[in-house]
Amino acid sequence: MTIQRRQFIAAIGSGAAVGVAGCAAIGGDDDDTGPEISGETLTLTTTTSTDDTGLLDELNAPFEDRYGVTVDAVAQGTGAALETARNGDSDVVMVHARSLEDEFMEEGYGVNRRDIMFNDFVIVGEADDPAEISGEDDVETALTAIAETESRFWSRGDESGTHTKELELWNEAGLAVEEFGEWYADGGGGMGEILNQANMEGGYTLSDRGTFLSMRNEIDLEIHVQGPVGGGPEPLMNPYGIVAVNPAVHDNVEYDLAMAYIGYITSLEGQEIIEGYTVEDEQLFFPEAISEEPNFRQYVPAGWSGADADE
Repeated sequence: MTIQRRQFIAAIGSGAAVGVAGCAAIGGDDDDTGPEISGETLTLTTTTSTDDTGLLDELNAPFEDRYGVTVDAVAQGTGAALETARNGDSDVVMVHARSLEDEFMEEGYGVNRRDIMFNDFVIVGEADDPAEISGEDDVETALTAIAETESRFWSRGDESGTHTKELELWNEAGLAVEEFGEWYADGGGGMGEILNQANMEGGYTLSDRGTFLSMRNEIDLEIHVQGPVGGGPEPLMNPYGIVAVNPAVHDNVEYDLAMAYIGYITSLEGQEIIEGYTVEDEQLFFPEAISEEPNFRQYVPAGWSGADADE
């Protein structure tokens, strides 16, 4: 995926606004009140990275003002966020582990999935870099070096999107985490907590770039292996998606409010907020809902085909 800032106004001018497929952009009359919808509170379960970075506050305030509703954002790991939705205790989920999102949709719990943005993962750690991985452009080589030197590595251990990606990377490097020794630590917390643990006790961890940048001035960790945003390997890409909970499974969900929120997040307004959100002039997320070449496969689980419906 080519990393670049989206030129939204130009795209709209060229007719690419049609790329906001599946959800109408929210916009109203001059009073900007928007259409009336049922429901007073939207429950959003989401990954800790969207909350830790402060992005949710920026995104949710205009939506709440327009509709006179409250967005109750519950920050959990991706696995926990999807499980809350499976139980009917969430209206919409915003997460970053496509394999888990696919399972959620295949099981019938989620509908109308959309790509919304991406950033990347980075391997960060203390400055002395005991595994000597700084500047490595192959993530498998870097992880192998950490394992061979038994350098402390802090894992999320919480079935979050970051934890899911971490396990995939170890597996792709031919390494089995169940065989690791005490150097491999199960932190069992959110991204901010894990970064603080690595900072206080030393070691490496896999972090999404956004959370790391938002905490950079509070910790003494450095990026040793860049993701693709920083010119590093493509396997460290970190895409985010949003999925409405299926009202046919849980009739208590605020489906129309969820779809209004998805429409807002993927609209020009929502995407510009994501595009413009920075910490100390560093862009944390890159919007991708509006595109001149929309990816229509985003709506269904990877590998799904029409023939599957007949089986």
